[in-house]
Amino acid sequence: MHVLILGAGYSGTAIAKAMAPTATSAIGTTRSEEKAAKLERAGLRPVLFDGETISDDLAAALGKATHLIQSIAPGRDGDPMFRTTSPDLTQIAPNLEWIGYLSTVGVYGDHGGEWVTEDMLRKPVSARSVERVEAEDAWIAFGKKQDIPVAVLRLSGIYGPGRNAFCNLENGTARRLVKPGQVFNRIRVEDIGAAALFLANNGTSGVFNITDNEPAPPQDVVAEAARLMGVEPPPETPFEQAELSPMARTFYGENKRVSNARMRATGFEFAFPDYRVSLAQLWQSGAWRGQ
Repeated sequence: MHVLILGAGYSGTAIAKAMAPTATSAIGTTRSEEKAAKLERAGLRPVLFDGETISDDLAAALGKATHLIQSIAPGRDGDPMFRTTSPDLTQIAPNLEWIGYLSTVGVYGDHGGEWVTEDMLRKPVSARSVERVEAEDAWIAFGKKQDIPVAVLRLSGIYGPGRNAFCNLENGTARRLVKPGQVFNRIRVEDIGAAALFLANNGTSGVFNITDNEPAPPQDVVAEAARLMGVEPPPETPFEQAELSPMARTFYGENKRVSNARMRATGFEFAFPDYRVSLAQLWQSGAWRGQ
């Protein structure tokens, strides 16, 4: 297994750590020298990639890769691997055996708090989710044409060591915004890594919601973290009175409960099935601050 992760950020690095014990080699791309050093500490060989120009180093990594994870968000011009200026992936990556594409549950759009599954019609609201739909379709079409299994992992709100409600409470940025009926799904970053490894090892293709079991109001998560820390939670603020960036407001404009039944039906077990279990583990282990 020669693993190449395009966009080895928070989720990509977690996938690399999950695959490391069985991988012969693991390479991750990043945009900066500073982040490259961090990838090296995580056991990844870093390759610089600005999302546009495929260097000789990246071309060599693509040529060697058997397992490719694409974590770079598409832009207006589409996925970096399928732009008109990009080289033919079939020519520069001839050894691919499995591809994982990291997408988002944002492709479902708003469902008024109802449950959604992978079979639901995608109706993205934001421009970035529209771009994700196009990128999903491009990777699925590529896999079918080349007879390579492609797994699309639709991720919900990502958190884990170094990115969680405890950190927000400690640094004073935690808020309890209340919008009646609003719920979100979440996913521990380690479960993303484990899910990608599971799908890769089985050569699985298809679309999978990688998310926890329990959609919940965001203010409840902050309250639970405060309880575990033994501190007072911030006061509740009505959503209408909150000062939010345009991007943050788009998140609250989508309300749905995302099912992970298809992923669980494969035999995969989420280590952190809900925010209570996950927050308790983060706090008790002391891992919440990250590295």
